[in-house]
Amino acid sequence: MTSSSPELLADEIHPASLDQDLLLKDCQIQNVRRSGPGGQHRNKVETGVVIKHVPTGITAEASEKRQQGRNRSVALFRLRINLAIECRLKHFGEAPSKLWQRRILNGTVKVNSEHDEFPALLAESLDVLTHFQFDPKESSQFLGCTSSQLIKFLKKEPRAFAWLNSKRQAAGMHALK
Repeated sequence: MTSSSPELLADEIHPASLDQDLLLKDCQIQNVRRSGPGGQHRNKVETGVVIKHVPTGITAEASEKRQQGRNRSVALFRLRINLAIECRLKHFGEAPSKLWQRRILNGTVKVNSEHDEFPALLAESLDVLTHFQFDPKESSQFLGCTSSQLIKFLKKEPRAFAWLNSKRQAAGMHALK
């Protein structure tokens, strides 16, 4: 992963929101050998997968599964999470996306952290937080959920929550718990 936050153009779709085929068009995939389960088979076959998003330089990898196809799926999901955390859109819509609206029920964000839509929702929430200068109250009002639900959602991906707290502290604000 890169250490800086690449900014994207205002009219682009966040790469974490792209479907698998579109995202992979901008990626390089490398099959690698890694240690782990699989015994001798593991040492002879390149079952590990490293995926690099070329425009941003952000990478992700997986090697814990015995099948290359499964590792590819895991690495792609991890890449989408990494993109969600590290890339920010400059501008977004006047209202939350239809995806976000579909996932809100009575002020609660309803999505499992392993669901395919989670990276896109995470990216949108972090873009909104960035726009509202890392204020969860204003951001949650825009998103149609409560502040506590927004924070609970971010805690599903600890790196995203840590990212928010580092941005808040850099802006002279207290860390969220």
